[in-house]
Amino acid sequence: MKKGIRNTGVLLTITWLSILLLACGNQAITPAAGAEDSKAATETTETQTTKEETNEGETRIFKDWTGHEVEIPVNPKRVIYHGEVTGDLLALGVVPVGILRQEGTVFDDQVAQSEDVGFPISVEKALDLNPDLIIFSNSDEAQYDQIAKVAPTVTFDSFGLIEDRMRILGDLLNKKQEAEDWITAHQKATEEMWTQLHENGLKEGETASVFTMYPGNRLFVMAGAGLPQLLYGKDGLKPTAEIQKVLDEDMGFVEISTEKLSEFAGDRIFILDPVTDDAKQSTKELLDSTIWKNLPAVKEGKVYRFNIVKASSDALSREWLLQELPKQMIQ
Repeated sequence: MKKGIRNTGVLLTITWLSILLLACGNQAITPAAGAEDSKAATETTETQTTKEETNEGETRIFKDWTGHEVEIPVNPKRVIYHGEVTGDLLALGVVPVGILRQEGTVFDDQVAQSEDVGFPISVEKALDLNPDLIIFSNSDEAQYDQIAKVAPTVTFDSFGLIEDRMRILGDLLNKKQEAEDWITAHQKATEEMWTQLHENGLKEGETASVFTMYPGNRLFVMAGAGLPQLLYGKDGLKPTAEIQKVLDEDMGFVEISTEKLSEFAGDRIFILDPVTDDAKQSTKELLDSTIWKNLPAVKEGKVYRFNIVKASSDALSREWLLQELPKQMIQ
């Protein structure tokens, strides 16, 4: 996916997918954020300010995703995270004081005491929380300028690869070792999951597609975030030729008509069940259609359904998916 201004305010109140689709779409206006961005985001210099024996009170300069050089605390204590991957911070042992809340995640209980700072982020709510660091998953400079008055604020690419995100957050939050430990454990668990699936019928080279319905009876193929990132990873399933074209264009998704389903459908199909009632009804109508029932994966019983909120991109949702995929795919 590509880096650019994210403007998801209108649709956020409808469904969590609103963040995903519109954010990815707006990213497509500038060159892709890849390894160079991740490398730049971690190039920092440290400046000690007060105490020599402890990190308390020390600050350093951090260069963020969109190029700001920000003086941040070496050991932040009151963090606001505004974005789609709160579970990344939780996996590092950091519970933000403020978040962009979405009900129905796999980590709802862990953020029960975190304040919802809203969308767009409320400057007033942020001030009330007295943060010492704000992590802002957005490249909108107008919003950035407002919240940067509250506390040191860094932008963060929440659509980057999970390993890159964890290392950047590990650096930001003084949790570098925790980040490396999580990545190591995650890579091991992922390898073990794919080995288990291959031992139970998954063939090399099998393709997969991820579909979801959006309000307004709109059908999307998901390609570059969340569940597809896991499916198309090392040792995993492959994108179909049409989905590969989407990925080659650095797009996170594409809207298609039902008539084109057969062109995008893989050997295995994954449905992300939506949040809103009208999208749920559209999903039911799709699954009852003749076009759907004639897809080879449907006929062979290789269709798997996941709640779109639980099957998110963050680290804790990824841990959940590593457990849930085998439960559904191994018959």
